[in-house]
Amino acid sequence: MSIESSNNNQILTTDVLIIGAGPAGLTAAYQLAKAGLKSIVMEMGPRVGGIARTEQYKGYHIDIGGHRFYTKIEAVNRFWREVLGHDFLRRPRLSRIYYNGRFFYYPIRLFDTLLKLGLLESARVLVSYIQSRLLPYSQEENFEEWVSNRFGRRLYEIFFKTYTEKVWGMPCREIKAEWAAQRIKGLSLPVAVRNALLRPRQNSVKTLIEEFHYPRLGPGMLWEKVQSLVEAQGHRVLLNHKVVSLSLNGKRVTKVTAIDSQGGTIAIEAKHIISSMPLSELIRCLDPPPPSSLLEAAQRLTYRDFLTVALIINQADLFPDNWIYVHSPEVKVGRIQNFKNWSPHMVPDSQTTCLGLEYFCTEGDELWSMDNADLIELAKQELARIDLVATKDVIDGVVFRQPKAYPVYSGEYKSYLEQISAYIDTISNLQTTGRNGLHKYNNQDHSMLTAMLAVKNILGEQNDIWQANTERAYYEEIRVPRVKEVGQGQLNPKII
Repeated sequence: MSIESSNNNQILTTDVLIIGAGPAGLTAAYQLAKAGLKSIVMEMGPRVGGIARTEQYKGYHIDIGGHRFYTKIEAVNRFWREVLGHDFLRRPRLSRIYYNGRFFYYPIRLFDTLLKLGLLESARVLVSYIQSRLLPYSQEENFEEWVSNRFGRRLYEIFFKTYTEKVWGMPCREIKAEWAAQRIKGLSLPVAVRNALLRPRQNSVKTLIEEFHYPRLGPGMLWEKVQSLVEAQGHRVLLNHKVVSLSLNGKRVTKVTAIDSQGGTIAIEAKHIISSMPLSELIRCLDPPPPSSLLEAAQRLTYRDFLTVALIINQADLFPDNWIYVHSPEVKVGRIQNFKNWSPHMVPDSQTTCLGLEYFCTEGDELWSMDNADLIELAKQELARIDLVATKDVIDGVVFRQPKAYPVYSGEYKSYLEQISAYIDTISNLQTTGRNGLHKYNNQDHSMLTAMLAVKNILGEQNDIWQANTERAYYEEIRVPRVKEVGQGQLNPKII
């Protein structure tokens, strides 16, 4: 790695430039270090981890989005254990759905659900399911049709519709069936009932597991350790650096330019580029620009954002759940995390509790633009409205915003994505990875897998990253490619 200076601007050279310091970007850096290749990681934000970061406030650790660590990808599992060691805790999982003034266990517990729905409503659910089996939607084009075919329309309305529309900000009929197939494949009413009566098999699908692993101080602890490990090997992780252009010469990226928080410019020349920045932004950064039709396609890729209102509660114990899904339409909050139940080390004072109320929104809309003090007051009032916490017990609060959290599966997104991926494939030294780099609503372990495959490609393999996890199946049920370890040994965690 070398540095030159020109007109007070830095010019760096390296083997691989990585755009984004989330799970995909830092996994790539870690694997490249093992392989003996130098890398520079450029991150727009002030800390590593991306959506999987952990924010801190007065000693409280706040997981942005809630990240269970569970995978069937063995290379990813080894990665987690190798980096975290004894800080990788095994935690019980409990989640419930709040609906119509009641809390329902999720996954469904048969007798709990029947008791709380009541005899008449339970009968409606059963009749609706029978109707869906006799007269199913012949083609499952959207989320409503996909779920109704498997659970019946009434159960879809109770346990799926309101929450899903909160998350995406659009009617379920406008959400493509691919999203449901990717996220909840393997569940249906008979499966839910069976698992309510019988203990789930050890290797059942993710939404049914009863335990998961979790870093002692949240997911950001993992990525902060990875950052320290790669930096100790001579790699650089540059925070607060926003990429503004990728210069092309023919079908290769010759230079990447970024601006730091002070307005300074830095240019990087690298043999290979791995990007996890949103595709809509990546395409706009190409210089010379691609055809106008491609720019338009990139502009039509949309995202859903969210914000977390973290409230500190003057109570030692509130409820046993890791998180609660709020399906009630009378409140705006979509999900409530109890960080103390993810790991007791997330809360510095055992006599208090920290809750994260998640509000799904779109950047620039009323919720997103609301003043932080007003958001904290809204969260306090909504906790009281659903009888979880009295407003007098809330002693502090803070707000964190997360743009571009979820790639949206609506409209003709697939055709736009195909145009973009075909164009990027013509650039010989550029690969995209991760959730936003592929515009796929995947989880942390799949983002890591795509980064591992990108590194293997640099080392001479030919893996099609775009085709990873394209089956209409939940990501933990598909067969994933075996990823051999890169290089020898490990980056010694003792150096942290």
